[in-house]
Amino acid sequence: MTTATLVSRETAPLPRPTKRRVLAVANQKGGVGKTTTMVNLGVALAQGGASVLCIDLDPQGNASTGLGVEHGPGTDSIYDVLIGAHRLEDVAVPCPESPNLYCAPSTIDLAGAEVELVSLVSRETRLRRAIESYRREVDYVLIDCPPSLGLLTVNALAAAAEVLIPIQCEYYALEGLGQLLSNVDLVAAHLNPELRVSTILLTMYDARTRLSEQVADEVRAHFSSLVLEAVIPRNVRVSEAPSFGQSVLGYDPTSRGAEAYRAAAQEFATRAVEPRPAGDLIGGGPGAPTGGSAGALA
Repeated sequence: MTTATLVSRETAPLPRPTKRRVLAVANQKGGVGKTTTMVNLGVALAQGGASVLCIDLDPQGNASTGLGVEHGPGTDSIYDVLIGAHRLEDVAVPCPESPNLYCAPSTIDLAGAEVELVSLVSRETRLRRAIESYRREVDYVLIDCPPSLGLLTVNALAAAAEVLIPIQCEYYALEGLGQLLSNVDLVAAHLNPELRVSTILLTMYDARTRLSEQVADEVRAHFSSLVLEAVIPRNVRVSEAPSFGQSVLGYDPTSRGAEAYRAAAQEFATRAVEPRPAGDLIGGGPGAPTGGSAGALA
């Protein structure tokens, strides 16, 4: 294998941000590619030279699996950070695919965290304080939210400055998204005034269907410049990679899925887009559509 071949399989060098960027990868709908996006975007950014911390805030632990880190019972995890038993740097472990990539794993203990957090002081901002005190140099903190709008997701939104929303190119793409945007708006108003929606990524795009094209057009019409030009296609390699404890970039770096996530990382790291308050994106905001699946935002 030649050096040129190896280079072509890696993310091109990326510019590093001038300050740490903290993003919540959120969508309360399951199966939209949220965890897949966090894992593969994190790996692509790290391969491009950025220092990345991925936080698995979903009790299912799928992001931990995809990043190849241990998250069985007894593992020190993000749960221990939320209840104050450990610091974030105590539980964040290096990931096999890049020396620049760390993961704070999730364990099954996190399933009961929402109940336990209710009685704790500053329950909504415990993750934010943990990230603020994280002492390792890091360019990006990516938080994988659970598919719900509960206290764990509120912690992620209170900790982040940006929200990245994956939207699948299917009929119900925007159903329920209005509630997510409303929650983002509430968190911005009461807990985190810096919070903005900065990025929309279209996932599960099937170029063979007219429906995928229609949904993509509708999402772009509503969210305009927030939507990345890069689109993640339906690709079996993306689905297979987690079963091997890898991202698609490690599992099959020449696949269409890997190429798409590298393109998304390049665009995400280099483009200059002004994040928008969630309230501007709910029905009636600039560029709001009048019908179709986007009517769910109204």
